Amino acid sequence: MKKKVVVGMSGGVDSSVAAYLLKEQGYDVIGITLRMSPDDDETIENEGGCCSLSAVEDARRVCDRIGIPFYVLNFKDIFKEKVIDYFIDEYMVGKTPNPCIACNKHIKFDALLRKARGIGAEYVATGHYAKIVEEDGRYLLIKSDDDKKDQTYALYNFTQDQLEHTLMPCGEYTKDKIREIAKEIGLAVHNKKDSEEICFIPDNNHGRFILEAKPGKIKPGNFVDKEGNVLGKHKGIVYYTIGQRKGLGLSLGRPVFVTDIRPKTNEVVIGPEEDIFKTDLLAKDVNFIPFDNLQSELKVTAKVRYSARPAEAVLYPEKNGKVRVSFKDKQRAITKGQSVVFYDGNIVVGGGIIEKIL
Repeated sequence: MKKKVVVGMSGGVDSSVAAYLLKEQGYDVIGITLRMSPDDDETIENEGGCCSLSAVEDARRVCDRIGIPFYVLNFKDIFKEKVIDYFIDEYMVGKTPNPCIACNKHIKFDALLRKARGIGAEYVATGHYAKIVEEDGRYLLIKSDDDKKDQTYALYNFTQDQLEHTLMPCGEYTKDKIREIAKEIGLAVHNKKDSEEICFIPDNNHGRFILEAKPGKIKPGNFVDKEGNVLGKHKGIVYYTIGQRKGLGLSLGRPVFVTDIRPKTNEVVIGPEEDIFKTDLLAKDVNFIPFDNLQSELKVTAKVRYSARPAEAVLYPEKNGKVRVSFKDKQRAITKGQSVVFYDGNIVVGGGIIEKIL
């Protein structure tokens, strides 16, 4: 009997080709698109977004083309709770969250996997650029063969059970090859541009989005230096992130950057660029993949944002499962709420949420 796999279809080229490749490999493939948009007006389209009405129709056409069944599931409530509300709440306390990491953790590889099992599927699959391998009875997450498109930074929360029941066929291809395959099999999405905005914020204006969600809650406050001297007025802490230079509206005669955000006093701290370079941080909500817990210090490479290059670091276990990360060289703009992800070569060791800069 063919093993059944549910493919999360975003309407983009990667998940479309993932579905095709799995069908070619002999799986019983079902395409599913998740309706996650908070807007109940189905006539409003977030063009290019992974949960838009146009994305649903693109996914439906792909499934018709490759000959697999297609369904749409309503995940709006859980998406609002686990991703949107989390995103807003983190910004309100001066942090900069990554909604894609939250979505992968709670929606795509938890809620969707449970739904897939409920209809008798053994696997879920996505178009992510990453690889899963088994070694000595342990499942490992490995960087994609296309280093430029590797998405492991956003996937470090996998459990062993989830890895065992997840397929990522695009991880062994380059993006150019995926587009080539899509064109060869006649998929109209072969040249569809990648979505880079936050899917639930069509104009990518997160400040406006939070202001509409929390009317009256965002208060102007003071820009201050690290000694507390007032330098000017800011429009609300949700509009700023560590390392930011543009959009501050300050004329101080020298380049200045956001170096800290103090939600208790509603202050945004401003300083020179050297003040945003740090070596140590504390991470919470840490997940490890090759092993369950960190027992002693461990040398790794790590990165503090998706676009960063992995840099040499040492992990130290702390109380309550937290981990101190000490980089060999100073890292630019380590930001509370973002994730730090650990690697051993191409193997993902794990990661966690940056709680504090030390």
